[in-house]
Amino acid sequence: MTWFGLATYESLAPGAVAARRTALVQHGHLYDLEAVLRHVGTDMDDALLAAHDLTALLSDWYVHGETINAAVHRALDAGVPAKVGALASDAYRLCVPYQPGRIFATASNYYEHAAEMGTKLAPRSESSPYMFMKAETSVTATGTDVVLPPHAQRVDWEVELAVVIGRPGRHIPVEQAHEWIAGYTVINDVSARDLNRRTDYPFTHDWFRGKSFDTFAPLGPWFVPREVIRDPQQLRMTLSVNGETMQNDTTAGMIFNIAEQIAYLSGILTLKPGDLIATGTPTGVGMGRGVYLKAGDVMVAGIEGIGTIENRVVAQHR
Repeated sequence: MTWFGLATYESLAPGAVAARRTALVQHGHLYDLEAVLRHVGTDMDDALLAAHDLTALLSDWYVHGETINAAVHRALDAGVPAKVGALASDAYRLCVPYQPGRIFATASNYYEHAAEMGTKLAPRSESSPYMFMKAETSVTATGTDVVLPPHAQRVDWEVELAVVIGRPGRHIPVEQAHEWIAGYTVINDVSARDLNRRTDYPFTHDWFRGKSFDTFAPLGPWFVPREVIRDPQQLRMTLSVNGETMQNDTTAGMIFNIAEQIAYLSGILTLKPGDLIATGTPTGVGMGRGVYLKAGDVMVAGIEGIGTIENRVVAQHR
């Protein structure tokens, strides 16, 4: 199936209304989605054609996803994007692809990463995914700054495959879990390692605090529908800091795969369209190297078949 993505952007053209719109992404170029769909001619109603909010589209993905996918592929087959014309690279700014309803994250889901963190894991046969939540307000777009909290000294990076849920579900069988996936994007689970631990309570870990600061979840650059990713368990993930490769592994190394994570979560609560699952990070984080982020650093996180996000690190003004 022909690859495409869906992005959210703001026009930078002089006199343009500062409203967010949805774009079709192909071969690194953006095309206004409404213009593409109107050009090809579809049986979509005007309300859906004019939907400029990918967050709203994803909230109804189980209703409209097949229609949108089919219409986009008709447009691609007919060469419509070339007729519509790509947006000039200096005429738009990428935004967060969509606003997740909830962010669930899977901890220590790669054996080598667990080892570099000094985490002793139970045998897989005696275990289940370890999930925590990250604040949805932590998301930030590619090209934006990650802000270091003044009281955090050991801020770290984690490239992860982000899975976007596309339909409501409870007690989802592992064998059918892929049907609940709308698509994928890239997330960098920025973490203040020194604030992940507490000494003032008997509960030693506080991952919510250490991972939920504003800007601690770079997300993007766009959303890629499930159908165009042949095998999400065979994608290469990389992350560099100032041009030096820190992480370089594949999603094949997950201890609990995507389907198992979805099944586990849905056994606890009802998953909703727009929920996001950060599926774990491989080896190569800063804590394993004794190296942490500082103001001026630039992180580039990418996943094969999806795209790359880039974020600069800055100090928070007191």
